[in-house]
Amino acid sequence: MPKQLLHLVFGGELKDPNGTEFIDTERLDIVGIYPNYRAAYEAWRAKAQQTVDEAQTRYFIVHLHRLLDPEAWPERNAGPGANRGKR
Repeated sequence: MPKQLLHLVFGGELKDPNGTEFIDTERLDIVGIYPNYRAAYEAWRAKAQQTVDEAQTRYFIVHLHRLLDPEAWPERNAGPGANRGKR
């Protein structure tokens, strides 16, 4: 059985379409939590397509498994520039 890698899909209306700050966090659309990236991506894509005409609305996929077990993902959670110089 593959390892469970939880992902959260959520979105809402942004203050700036190029940013990540929401206008009203009380009105965030929590789409759901999914057992793998593929399922999360499918949910994200469906929501993104539903809101394609709303320029300020954006959906995101959050890798919950990286937050729940950061030591299992050290290079991804080490911060900016953590992988520089490594091959």
